[in-house]
Amino acid sequence: MSFFGDVMKNIIIAGRRGDDLYGRIFVVSAYGGVTNLLLEDKKTAKPGVFAKFARNDRGWEESLDVVRKAMLKINRGFAGIGLDVKAADAFVNERIDGLSTCLSDIIRLRSFGHFKPDDYLPATREFLSAAGEAHSAYNSVLILQANGVNAIFVDLTGWMESESKPFDKVVKQAFKGIDLHTQLPIVTGYVKCDEGIMSSFDRGYSEITFSKVAVLTGASEGVIHKEFHLSTGDPKLIGVDNVKTIGFTNFDIADQLADMGMEAIHSKASKKMELKGIPIRVKNTFEPDDPGTLISKNYVSDKPKIDMICGREDIVAIEVFDSDMVGQHGYDLDLLQCLARHKISYIAKNTNANTITHYVSEKSKGVNNCIKEIRRVFPGAQVRIEKVAIVSAIGNNMKIPGFLYKAAKALSDEGINILALDQCMRQVNMQFVISRENFKKAQIAMHHELVEKTE
Repeated sequence: MSFFGDVMKNIIIAGRRGDDLYGRIFVVSAYGGVTNLLLEDKKTAKPGVFAKFARNDRGWEESLDVVRKAMLKINRGFAGIGLDVKAADAFVNERIDGLSTCLSDIIRLRSFGHFKPDDYLPATREFLSAAGEAHSAYNSVLILQANGVNAIFVDLTGWMESESKPFDKVVKQAFKGIDLHTQLPIVTGYVKCDEGIMSSFDRGYSEITFSKVAVLTGASEGVIHKEFHLSTGDPKLIGVDNVKTIGFTNFDIADQLADMGMEAIHSKASKKMELKGIPIRVKNTFEPDDPGTLISKNYVSDKPKIDMICGREDIVAIEVFDSDMVGQHGYDLDLLQCLARHKISYIAKNTNANTITHYVSEKSKGVNNCIKEIRRVFPGAQVRIEKVAIVSAIGNNMKIPGFLYKAAKALSDEGINILALDQCMRQVNMQFVISRENFKKAQIAMHHELVEKTE
């Protein structure tokens, strides 16, 4: 969205005229960095407006002013492609002033002592996050209208609306009266609804909205435009000339990628589209003529191959060793219940006669309290915690001998010790647990062996 001039030229207009401009719906996210300023930095956890407000830090007012200035600066950057900066600035100031008033009112209400954080913080996070998508969607409409496109602003953020409705009803009502043959809807990625989209999906809500709109409007295809191709590896790490666009894959592989933090689309969003038979295409905004990657329900490659080498280095191994575990029914269940109580899902798992190891994201909010509970629930066990990384080879057709051997050998040749490994019988994902210091080197080695040498 920060390169909307390219988006307009390469995707929205792209040489189209008249009726060819329509028959599509665009769901937009916030401009790069804006949601981080409104909430907290997704990578570094640097506090934004919400994080400071949540901990009673009066610095939230200064942070909100930082958001205002950032939005106004973004507006000025689009003047050259048709944005009415005066109208755009007025929109920003109205929304930011409204947010400031709401937050101040909440502070006054909670000063009476009748409101607990759980009563107001989820809603606060919701309406703060909504401001980013409203800003980018409104600007997009102004720019497109100035360039001869009959774009309309579909604001699903519920601004100044006292009533809340179910997600489906909000979307259906928003599209009543819209003529998709003559109008181009620009839709906010945030939706105010009974379910609480931020509470349910956190920062992945734009893709949930994308999916919901596609399903409810009967889309023939969902297209996700990114700043890069969905490739066989990270081009910044492995090299642009060494990676290949995946081309075709299926929803199962999209789920595996999501588990590794390489989301083509949020797994809960893709599931609804999969059930409706709506394929998803991932395209590079800056290479519009490339068909990109088509994700469909039943695709399986004729030729066995690896779709992607990827991984995560934010992994914590929670190893529970107990000599009394052997033959004891329910031990694993009790351990999983500890994870469930703290809302922690695991990325991989290893077991043997007396050891169970779960690999979880260290970013999970309840991970430290979960470890404390495990030690309390299993006083006779040795609980060891180690920070590790996972490198994974993922493919929709890997059911031939040799892939596992080649991957392990590639790591061995680079002097990388495999701490643990995991592969299910479906053979769509091989996971290697390694030390974090070898994370980048392992991806390069596996990509060279399993992708580049097979071309």
